[in-house]
Amino acid sequence: MTDPIADMLTCIRNAQAVRKPTVVVPFSKLKQKLALILEKQHYIAAVGKTEKAGKPALQLTLRYLPDGQSAIRALNRISKPGRRVYAQKKLLPYVQNNFGVAIISTSQGLMTNKEARRKNLGGEVICEIY
Repeated sequence: MTDPIADMLTCIRNAQAVRKPTVVVPFSKLKQKLALILEKQHYIAAVGKTEKAGKPALQLTLRYLPDGQSAIRALNRISKPGRRVYAQKKLLPYVQNNFGVAIISTSQGLMTNKEARRKNLGGEVICEIY
């Protein structure tokens, strides 16, 4: 059993650890939506679709601060295949005193915890980023 979301997050963490400018991960619509949220929240510089070995892939351009540090301090998978974590609309997580972001899978698609709170939605907590 594999977890493609966890693999994507690990690829991002590993690429940032060695200061790579880009990382390429296999394509899926869920990963694309997740990457677009990360780009919108300014944790990733750019998201593009490319091909790797004849198969579609996502090319993520990582974002670094002027002093060379990564824009992402921590990237944690919360809900895993063996243990799904759900949050009601009233119990959505606050990440790092609301400085970070949690990605929530709702009935209206992927969104941040702040958007889900505004729309009064609960769902599966995919990951936390700060």
